[in-house]
Amino acid sequence: MMIASPQAPRTLRGAIVGVDLFNPAASTVVFQYNPDSITRTLQPRQVSEDGNRAEALRLTGAPVETLKLDVEIDAADQGGLVAVTGIYPQLSSLEMLIYPKTAQVIVNSVLLAVGTIEVVPPAGPLTLLVWGLRRVVPVRITELSITEEAYDARLNPVRAKVSLGLRVLSYSDLSITHPGYGLFLAHQAVKETMATLGRSNPLSGMLSG
Repeated sequence: MMIASPQAPRTLRGAIVGVDLFNPAASTVVFQYNPDSITRTLQPRQVSEDGNRAEALRLTGAPVETLKLDVEIDAADQGGLVAVTGIYPQLSSLEMLIYPKTAQVIVNSVLLAVGTIEVVPPAGPLTLLVWGLRRVVPVRITELSITEEAYDARLNPVRAKVSLGLRVLSYSDLSITHPGYGLFLAHQAVKETMATLGRSNPLSGMLSG
């Protein structure tokens, strides 16, 4: 790992945040080291290709965006109870983003046992990828792969690599009353602004050759 110069600007760290009003601290995972790369894939939402020329350029919503990134977690850079627990708490924080709450599981089991016909599956927390000030987007974890690479004397993991697959949730996926709806809409508005800043009269450059 490279050692930053004392004069170098402080780099913001990315994070995965699960919005849980009942236990907010347990659902926030700040990256120790930002990933070296993030692979982003965008698939347009288009009107079905049925040969209708009038529909060829129509978009039905925001594109389906998927992300892949690798995160490293090392006990050497963690504080708190790391000598007792290793990085088990940090890994658990990530994993709990795709677990239903224990209390909800128990309640649903009781409802089924007493003959309730329809039990609504518990909803997971609103999960956000925070990647700088301009990119805060609601996501769903589609893949979580953990490679534990070293252990302490108590067999607690002390170093691990986490591979994350994320699906960005847009206003095309969420109801208008869901908080993620407005978050993604704001994200798209920022993206539109950035696209405008990136325009430096490109047509003049193309025609001047």
